Amino acid sequence: MTRSFRILYIALFLAILLALGTWSLRSFASFSTSAETTVLDGHWTKAAETHYDDQFPLKRLGTNLWAALDFKLFNEGRPGVVLGKDQWLYSDEEFNPIVNSEQNEADNLALIRGVNEALKKQGIQMVLAIVPAKTRLYPEHIGASAPAALHADLYQQFHARMATDGILAPDLLVPLQRAKQNGAVFLRTDTHWTPMGAEVVAQRLGATIAEQTPLSGEPQQFTTEAKEPAPYKGDLTTFLPLDPLFSNLLPRPDTLQQRSTQPLANTGKSDDALFGNNDVAVALVGTSYSANPHWNFLGALKQALNSDVVNYAEDGHGPILPMLKYLRTDAFKNSPPQVLIWEFPERYLPAHNDLGEFDPSWIAELKKSPDSLQNMALNANNSESPNQAQN
Repeated sequence: MTRSFRILYIALFLAILLALGTWSLRSFASFSTSAETTVLDGHWTKAAETHYDDQFPLKRLGTNLWAALDFKLFNEGRPGVVLGKDQWLYSDEEFNPIVNSEQNEADNLALIRGVNEALKKQGIQMVLAIVPAKTRLYPEHIGASAPAALHADLYQQFHARMATDGILAPDLLVPLQRAKQNGAVFLRTDTHWTPMGAEVVAQRLGATIAEQTPLSGEPQQFTTEAKEPAPYKGDLTTFLPLDPLFSNLLPRPDTLQQRSTQPLANTGKSDDALFGNNDVAVALVGTSYSANPHWNFLGALKQALNSDVVNYAEDGHGPILPMLKYLRTDAFKNSPPQVLIWEFPERYLPAHNDLGEFDPSWIAELKKSPDSLQNMALNANNSESPNQAQN
């Protein structure tokens, strides 16, 4: 290699590197942080580095290219998604075997029984809303993959155990199967149900509560308005990192028609009457099926129950942790509900839960169905460390 060719090679390499670096600087136009992120503690620098690294063109090119090869050659995405037929995507949580699933299931069933018994002793009716898996409702789009054996009869086994334990858990599978003949009840590219699916479940729960444990107090009237349909990229598309170079390979977006539920203005109740006391008719605890406003499950419940509903559901923590957190809150202690709806996707029954933030003796006592939930909450609060109390 001649000296002039070496110089040309080095110059070309530096020019490409400089061009790519300059191009990546454009990403800072969209860079933003929260007000709490400051330069002095190093958090702002870390956030800037992470943002720059994510937007660097060579990294994006490699990520997109590798994802495109996996997608086209092997019909696979990143861990987290299973590709079905007809551009349907499924969470791999509904397919994969789970380590120690039998022990996890036994632990979770014990917690469910303990919560139910403790609530019952306080005069609170728990209603368990077992959400069927997407694979159970739409098996026709699964394709070559098949759920692990433990998922085959999980929904039916879950319900059978609840019936044996005397826990109120209305069947949600049959009404959802009927409703899917009239429209989508789960999103094609997302883990979750559609607003229509959420409404079907809310109506089933409302009918069960009206029949089994009617709410006291004056009914409230609500109205629901549907917004304009809009394209929606489901959460499962994040496991197909094909944007922006191969975005044409992505499944087409879902069409999501969000809904909004509001109390009727002519209910005859003033704001003081609605919010001037601490009585809570219904509380909702659960997962992103309940927490995410895109599905309007909270609003659908209000309309189906003719009652206000206080929502304590959380994104990304499964159904067990939000329930245990709620039982330790002042809101539960000071304003216990008449009815507590626990939204619980079936796939979480055999899943492991990290309960390290809770006092082990409190968890053990809860699994044994203690006589008084108030005593449990008191013991748990007394055993908290100063740092936990601050959190």
